[in-house]
Amino acid sequence: MAKTQRRQTKSQKLVLDFFNENDQAISHEMLEKALGDKMNRVTIYRILNRFEEDGIVHKIVSRDGVAHFARCESDCNHDHHRDNHIHFRCTQCDTISCMEQTVALSLPSSYTVENTNFLVSGVCPKCNK
Repeated sequence: MAKTQRRQTKSQKLVLDFFNENDQAISHEMLEKALGDKMNRVTIYRILNRFEEDGIVHKIVSRDGVAHFARCESDCNHDHHRDNHIHFRCTQCDTISCMEQTVALSLPSSYTVENTNFLVSGVCPKCNK
């Protein structure tokens, strides 16, 4: 299913470009620091929420409760995020990365899964040298 097409503002393009230049999950605070005075924190928050709704990014909540966002795969859309993959948080450099490995989850039929958040902590290859 194709991603929802909406008019893209200059601010949205700046945020999208930042995601395209980074291969790790990005927090609101990271975006705010990187974009400086180009936009305010509320605008960033609204853009992140819209991107999540449109299937452009998915949310990962770290163990300390901070929301990070990562680019979605091409098969994500506003109705369904493919977020059943592992997210890896490095305990040394504090980055969060999406892993390709998916997690199969089996719950009793009376349960309905609305989202998943698989976060594994350890040391990433860059820090493990």
